[in-house]
Amino acid sequence: MAELERCPWCLKDEIYKHYHDTVWGVPEHDDRKLFAKLILDGAQAGLSWYTILVRSEAYDRAFEGWDVERIARYGPQDVERLMSDPGIIRNRQKITSAISNAQAWLRIMEQGPGSFDHFLWKHVDHRPVVNHWTTMQQVPTRTAVSDALSSALKRAGFSFVGTTIVYAYVQAIGMVDDHLMSCFRKARQ
Repeated sequence: MAELERCPWCLKDEIYKHYHDTVWGVPEHDDRKLFAKLILDGAQAGLSWYTILVRSEAYDRAFEGWDVERIARYGPQDVERLMSDPGIIRNRQKITSAISNAQAWLRIMEQGPGSFDHFLWKHVDHRPVVNHWTTMQQVPTRTAVSDALSSALKRAGFSFVGTTIVYAYVQAIGMVDDHLMSCFRKARQ
């Protein structure tokens, strides 16, 4: 049986292939998963995605299943607990960012629109942007969409949400389909 053609960035490892085949570029609308992915993308800052990907279960456990209301109430003892957890990236700024981002998430929910999903997806009119790249060199690291969403998140009080991080995030949650045209996962719209 012939190997499926995939985007070249995922070919170096089976973990990457699984992520590419099952998660990356798949439209996500579950608020808790959207929050978790945003925190994980922020945790990646300065690191490889693989470093975070292999720790995703440890993050899920450490942040108690991504219960945003609980995370928003984390205090100094929780920060120290997370700082001593060898399963996650023990960077105080990134840990405190996750807590303040949970608080910002709750403020967004209080103001409306009723879901984090709506807050995010309105930046693409609630439909994935399907690009038609043929090489990885064509795939941008930021766009007008990531610039606008990054600014909106920052205004809401989020951190570790620069436009490059946000572009990786919108790719991950399927707001943007950047699978190459040759990739078997490409949405053909």
